[in-house]
Amino acid sequence: MSLMAVKKLLILAVMMLAVLLFFYFDISRFLTLEALKANRLALQHYYENHRLAASALYILLYVVQTTLSLPGALVFTLAGGVIFGLGFGIIYAVVSSVSGSVLAFLLTRYLFKDYVQGRFGARLATLNREISERGFNYLLFLRLVPLFPFFLINLACALTAIPLRTYFTATMIGVLPAAVVIVNAGAAIATVEAASDILSPRVLWSFALLGLFAMIPVIVGKFKSARK
Repeated sequence: MSLMAVKKLLILAVMMLAVLLFFYFDISRFLTLEALKANRLALQHYYENHRLAASALYILLYVVQTTLSLPGALVFTLAGGVIFGLGFGIIYAVVSSVSGSVLAFLLTRYLFKDYVQGRFGARLATLNREISERGFNYLLFLRLVPLFPFFLINLACALTAIPLRTYFTATMIGVLPAAVVIVNAGAAIATVEAASDILSPRVLWSFALLGLFAMIPVIVGKFKSARK
């Protein structure tokens, strides 16, 4: 077994251990809307007295959650509004979400891309070519329109030919609208009773409309290719 293979196995083992510990200790019980509302005053009090530590801890935990594709992203984003208010809440939530997504992308690409491309490269040639040309638009559409789970997009993109710069830019732009809506709801957490109060059908349709705008260059390109 090569040194690189050993490194990959070690990284994968550490990640799996972290996920197992998360579920073994039932950490998800702290990542609910009810738990956030119950601990709102305590979290705000801690931030008032330990601003730097609270900010760093929030970002660290959110990044770990996103990197390992663990449950709780909605509550973490809400917590940004609860603890830091609208301005810093949006900044911290977007930085954390994008950083965790990039780490998940890089780890998945390092661990599995060579195997997937080596085994299915010929079948994926058309997909890779399309992603290389219009990956930004496709990814921006997927980020804006909640058709697939956020973590699944992170992992799937890593196995394609999409460049890291394109992935980062589309993710940064794509997560911003939802972050603004959810952090704003967190800042007024007392009025939120369920997730449906945050991501209402009207809000989801607005995201879908933005996603369709992101696909206009793809549709135009397809139309021109068909005419030729």
